[in-house]
Amino acid sequence: MQLRLRSTDPQSVHDELAARIAAAPQLFERAAACLDLSALEQQPDEAVARQLLDTVRRTGLLPVGLAFDGTEAMNTLARALEMPVLTQFRAQSKSQASREATQPVPVLQAAAPPPTEPPLPSLMQHQPVRSGQRVYARNRDLVVTTVVGAGAEVMADGCVHVYGALRGRAMAGARGEITARVFCQEFHAELVSIAGVFRVFETIPPDLAGKPVQAWLDGDDLRFKSMK
Repeated sequence: MQLRLRSTDPQSVHDELAARIAAAPQLFERAAACLDLSALEQQPDEAVARQLLDTVRRTGLLPVGLAFDGTEAMNTLARALEMPVLTQFRAQSKSQASREATQPVPVLQAAAPPPTEPPLPSLMQHQPVRSGQRVYARNRDLVVTTVVGAGAEVMADGCVHVYGALRGRAMAGARGEITARVFCQEFHAELVSIAGVFRVFETIPPDLAGKPVQAWLDGDDLRFKSMK
């Protein structure tokens, strides 16, 4: 998962993470986390960054790298921490957006578009996805024609369609596609995630239970709507 930090205060970070993890402890136990520091007012120095890493570890998550923000300073910090730099899953950082806004746009001669590979057909899952099972559709949509049981997990780089009861976890846009959506015919999800933004069942409107539902991203907000 990508963990976007908005504070360098260790106690604030710990309290917010602990509250989120308490909502789904089995899901987050020893989960790998890539730290995204782009939302901070300024990049922390090595000492502060080590404090943040220790704080994240105390919650039970395992920091495995830093999200790249396009700056050499990030590379320098990562080397000091002996951590890898990973590509961000989602929106570009403030510094990258600022640089791109000030760069002149080159005038290019018209050229034929490069050849593209045809999109992969949706991955079809006709058997129930039972507790402890995971089905992943890489670079395409996932269509489940039966049910997703409690404790099961369905993931896709594109959209997730469940033409039955969704009782487990559904993750669309697994590699950062923010236009991906989750659709299901009978909504009882434990967790829904799109491009790394997630909500667990305690925070999902209870009036949607048992109804046909779709979920999508609106900026940084994960929204739900009944399709009836």
